[in-house]
Amino acid sequence: MYPDLSYIFHDLFGTPVDGGLSLIKTFGLLLVTAILTAAYFLNKELKRKAKEGLFDPMPVKIIEGKGASRGEVISNAIWGLVLGLKIPHVITNYDEMLQEPSGVLLTLQGNWGLAIVGALIFGGFTYWQGQRRKLPKPKETIKNTYPNDLIGPITIIAAVSGVVGAKVFAIIEDLPAFFADPAGMFFSGSGLAIYGGLIGGFLGVGYYLRRKNIPMIHVLDAVAPALIIAYGVGRLGCHFSGDGDWGIAHLAAVPDWWFLPDWLWSWDYPRNVINEGVLMEGCTNRYCHRLAEPVYPTAFYETMMAFAIFGLLWFLRKRISIPGMLFFIYLMFNGFERFWIEKIRVNIKYDFAGMQVTQAEIISVILFLIGVAGVVILWQRNSGKKEEIDTGTK
Repeated sequence: MYPDLSYIFHDLFGTPVDGGLSLIKTFGLLLVTAILTAAYFLNKELKRKAKEGLFDPMPVKIIEGKGASRGEVISNAIWGLVLGLKIPHVITNYDEMLQEPSGVLLTLQGNWGLAIVGALIFGGFTYWQGQRRKLPKPKETIKNTYPNDLIGPITIIAAVSGVVGAKVFAIIEDLPAFFADPAGMFFSGSGLAIYGGLIGGFLGVGYYLRRKNIPMIHVLDAVAPALIIAYGVGRLGCHFSGDGDWGIAHLAAVPDWWFLPDWLWSWDYPRNVINEGVLMEGCTNRYCHRLAEPVYPTAFYETMMAFAIFGLLWFLRKRISIPGMLFFIYLMFNGFERFWIEKIRVNIKYDFAGMQVTQAEIISVILFLIGVAGVVILWQRNSGKKEEIDTGTK
């Protein structure tokens, strides 16, 4: 496994582990990659739909020569404050930073003198730059924009609200651990419930789109392929970091007919990022544990299924003309995939209607049923409209 980038470079180039590259965690790196991948495909689909005339242009007022606003000056001053506070602190506590970045970054400790200097420099420079471009009479222009022009804020809102939602659902799933260490659990890099991220991102972006008067139904169709491929990339982060998102014990020997790598049959996740299991003999690095029994590599299974679903949705996206249909198909496949993977996946179980179920199983069933209902309703409505056209009725 590769808890951070230093382990990847060690295997590729023989560089030492736990060096400067250890600051870049594999899970976080692939999480960012997943967000950027989703943004790329969402942008492509929004552009295509805009060309098809599915989105009305949104006039935006642009004022040139106005100078820096108070908000710009303050926000940049805050950045200067943070950098001045933390950069010297990171340098003087470098070894501690390598071991536990959150313990160094997520505190108020640092050089407050340099923090004030940094705030004055950043804020003052922003103000000066604004004065340079300021015109005697600011010029106002109107520019037509489309949803794809807002891909930046949409991505940021989806990422922030998604991570918060993922954390909230993970906390709900294990409240005793949260009450034992609230700050540690909330700010840790592990412990993200994917369905919480999906729901949180949906609510955040939905609120933003509503404020901008952008039709939600076409954006949902555009985002469906982006969501599932981002899910697959994110699961790669779970797998290669060994964040605990693995399956139950799989002790059966690899059969003769198995033609894939043995680790796809079962794996013991050596050097997993949460240090779960037994100590590895001769290991002296920070991550020296492997599981006592090999397990199903369920995160990688989900990656393969997510990529397959993405391929299907990408194929269907130009062949389905009913607005909203592609998104409901996505919900069906998402729920179906996650429900069955839970059967061989380690997770907290609850008593529900006389059964032992996981949080993800409950949500996956709900999503699947919503998907089925949505497909049926949209199909019936579209069939009714076709019948009216064919018969000449209104």
